[in-house]
Amino acid sequence: MSQISDSDLREILTECRTIAVVGFSTNPMRPSNGVARYLAQVGYRVIPVNPGHAGEKFGGESICGSLAEIEGGVDMVDIFRRSEHVLPVVEEALAQFPDLKCVWMQIGVRNTEAAALAEERGVRVVQDRCPKIDHARLF
Repeated sequence: MSQISDSDLREILTECRTIAVVGFSTNPMRPSNGVARYLAQVGYRVIPVNPGHAGEKFGGESICGSLAEIEGGVDMVDIFRRSEHVLPVVEEALAQFPDLKCVWMQIGVRNTEAAALAEERGVRVVQDRCPKIDHARLF
């Protein structure tokens, strides 16, 4: 897979305004929490997803137990799960959100099969990167 350009990253981070964070943790010391907090602070709508915390609140949003619980669409699914657990997340995202624009896999997360599936549907894929780091660097 080719390296994604800064202009592509800038475009994705400009177009995608509603982000589902899969694998969100309520622990403020966890990376998923810090990334979700940052994205919300810079103006994104962040919908946290974690079945263990479903119904709890984070920044005014209810934590969803699954992507299927999200009402309305999302532009991006940001995945904080181990690489081997990414494919079912991407399959659910593609089934749930016909207008999905991007699947973003966090630092250390790569799944070639999931990436190919998303790209076949015209969804952009970012792997092994962090939207918080790229947003801070590019904007």
